[in-house]
Amino acid sequence: MRGSDQQSGDLFSYVDIEARVPVRHPLRAIRTIVNEGLASLDAEFDKLYADTGRDSIPPERLLRAALLQAFFSIRSERLLMEQLNYNLLYRWFVGLGVDEAVWDHSVFSKNRDRLLEADVAAKFLSAVLANPQVKPLLSDEHFSVDGTLIEAWASMKSFRAKDGGGEPPSAGRNGERNFHAEPRSNTTHASTTDPQAKLYKKGKGKEAKLCFMGHALMENRHGLVVQAATSQADGHAERKAALEMIDRQAPGTSNRLTLGADKAYDAREFVADLRHKCVTPHVAQKARSSAIDGRTARHVGYAVSQRKRKLVEEAFGWAKTIAGCAKVKVRGLARVGFQFTLAMTAYNLIRLPKLIGETA
Repeated sequence: MRGSDQQSGDLFSYVDIEARVPVRHPLRAIRTIVNEGLASLDAEFDKLYADTGRDSIPPERLLRAALLQAFFSIRSERLLMEQLNYNLLYRWFVGLGVDEAVWDHSVFSKNRDRLLEADVAAKFLSAVLANPQVKPLLSDEHFSVDGTLIEAWASMKSFRAKDGGGEPPSAGRNGERNFHAEPRSNTTHASTTDPQAKLYKKGKGKEAKLCFMGHALMENRHGLVVQAATSQADGHAERKAALEMIDRQAPGTSNRLTLGADKAYDAREFVADLRHKCVTPHVAQKARSSAIDGRTARHVGYAVSQRKRKLVEEAFGWAKTIAGCAKVKVRGLARVGFQFTLAMTAYNLIRLPKLIGETA
């Protein structure tokens, strides 16, 4: 018998939203880890809000919604709110009931900026890694570090002379501008759209772009990111960030650690600083005048670190292709740093269910 295509428009639904999510859905395991991490940050969240006044968006829901944005490549807060309105899976993950109203996108963005003040993204990353199921997966001796360029949400036409000189773009929404024979540098020029973005190029023969620089410290056992940072782009940012992340990861340690890195880190001052911190520098050697000699490079562990260090590129690749970090849609170092750190946390989370299952 043929079924009817008529729609009656049910007034009530008796199916719980929890029952609509498959038991083996990967977001279930991720949500458990996320909720345990957020519960450990409860005291930090209390410090951010006043005791009186109107209720704001709960910070737990803000972070879960921001994770969804990274997981599913949702390009804007406006689209995220639209999909939260009709997607039951998203509502379940965030913690919204079927009948609860979705926030306005501008309210969501404004409330999320409050989390920047307490560096919540970095604390959330640490909380996830401190999970009893996650902590045994991490190496506490062998690490790798690398940096990547994050293109800023600013046009090259906004890069103008600080003294007001130079040719302005012609009238119109996308006016023409002739840059030929015009010397430009970060010393004399700055972006009017995002003044904290710096003009930088990845190497010889590459085009210069307005960008920031993201840094990640990875443990070598399973390739999970344990520290993340963002800085303005310059030639010393990678090495400076590496030293700071090592200090945060193992402050004042007396245990012998190893740190794998590419040739950009092969500088005598940086290698000396690592040795002073009780860290063996497993840095790739430059063809000429390397700071790494045979005493380090001859060991088997050095070769292992050189293989493992490339795993950090997987985190950067995922963050750029999936989590929207190739060209961020926020401005300012603080907002870019929040998005990049949250993307590194999201990268860890999508890998954890399988890693935990393998070791169970």
